[in-house]
Amino acid sequence: MIGSAFAGAYPGAAHDARWRTLTFPPSYGNPAPRPRYHMVVIGAGPAGLICALGAAGLGARVALVEHRAMGGDCLNVGCVPSKALLEYVRHHPERPGFDEAFGWMREVRAAIAEHDSVERYTRAGVDVFLGTARFLDRSTVQVHDLCLSARRIVIATGARPHIPDVPGLSAAEPLTNETVFEIPRAPASLAILGAGPVGCELAQALAALGVKMHLLDSAGRVLPTESPGASAAVASALQRAGVSLHLNAKLVEVRRRGSSTVLKLADGEVGAERVLVAAGRRANTSGLELDTVGVELTPDGLIEVDHRLRTTAPRVFAAGDVCTSRQYTHHADAQARIVIQNALFAPTASTRKLLIPHCTFTTPEVAQIGKTQDELERADIDFDLQHLDFSELDRGRAAGNVDHFAEVLTKRKTDELLGATIVGENAGDLIAPLCIAMSNRLTLRDLGKTVLPYPTHAEYLRLLTDRYNRTRLTPMVRKLLNAWFQLRA
Repeated sequence: MIGSAFAGAYPGAAHDARWRTLTFPPSYGNPAPRPRYHMVVIGAGPAGLICALGAAGLGARVALVEHRAMGGDCLNVGCVPSKALLEYVRHHPERPGFDEAFGWMREVRAAIAEHDSVERYTRAGVDVFLGTARFLDRSTVQVHDLCLSARRIVIATGARPHIPDVPGLSAAEPLTNETVFEIPRAPASLAILGAGPVGCELAQALAALGVKMHLLDSAGRVLPTESPGASAAVASALQRAGVSLHLNAKLVEVRRRGSSTVLKLADGEVGAERVLVAAGRRANTSGLELDTVGVELTPDGLIEVDHRLRTTAPRVFAAGDVCTSRQYTHHADAQARIVIQNALFAPTASTRKLLIPHCTFTTPEVAQIGKTQDELERADIDFDLQHLDFSELDRGRAAGNVDHFAEVLTKRKTDELLGATIVGENAGDLIAPLCIAMSNRLTLRDLGKTVLPYPTHAEYLRLLTDRYNRTRLTPMVRKLLNAWFQLRA
């Protein structure tokens, strides 16, 4: 189970005790297995929880196996604690204290843990088994000395942080997202390896709590998979928060020097009290005995699945981070719903039409859906870009949104939506209309027919549509309009 390495009192210790009791109760006794289940789910993260609860809600006999903590990374060491910290910092800009912020984070986590608790799932009719699972055959899973037989088995074991093979790094006992939320006090300084979403979010939050932050990445910009404009906006915000950026950084070696950890780079060095690794993840597949049943892995170590989320073993499915590189809670949710359909009924649901947005919850937020400019250029797809600075919105001017913007990519000379990026406050909410539009094949002009309240940031859609419509006023169209109005003079 997940637990703190620190004993005694620390900020939010009482909340942590409740959180652990809810997600992995120490006195819990596994039930006697039923003769046969319709579905056995291995892993109680977002994908596994939704599979189990959805299937049980339909009347299926379901067993759920978890070896660490109900809720998976999202609840315990991911989305919930990180966003709770970010929200606390955002609402307490007058230099919030570490104890208060981490205490709040642990209180939020304990409260939300009720939704993913063992008790809730047992009340819903799911047989919950706490322990490590392994395959005996394609229809049987063993947990401790218990054998669970099922018509269908779902692997939803998630992923874990990856520690790069850098000399001295493992010996430095780096923090990861699995351990950083358990620290009992603020380090004086912290170096984060990886300037992706996790690295940027934690750097900004901890800098606001008074930690001297260094953010390193081998790429030339933070959030390297986002649009250059989005990267620049977040980089500027990080620097304003006091984060030192080290980009194009090649890490050669890590070593201890007194009470500090020194990161030796190809062109210098960075010293900090602690190091945190946010540089990739690996699927949790070890110990499952996948070879026993013929479940194959991709070259990246993910479980190989088809568009119906079937593995290479008959009657065995997979969902969530264990089988996809797009490791978002909402993606796991969508995949779980596909598995419920395909595992229990006719296999008609598919991942092929899924459009998965994502959001980095820095200040400003960065939300994106569909293709990016780089992806379209690599695929040799012609596109038009409609860009709107939020300072052009009346609400944006009032809020002082000087570096916030929306970009929409459309197929060249058409209004077919290909992708979008929004940078700004509540960008993850503001991108929702574009998610709905793209999922339902609506166009930019379709969105332009909607009347939006004034003055709001949502008006970016109307202004972008107006901007697109002006591109349709070609010289020929203008000549025709001029002729029309002359006739109507």
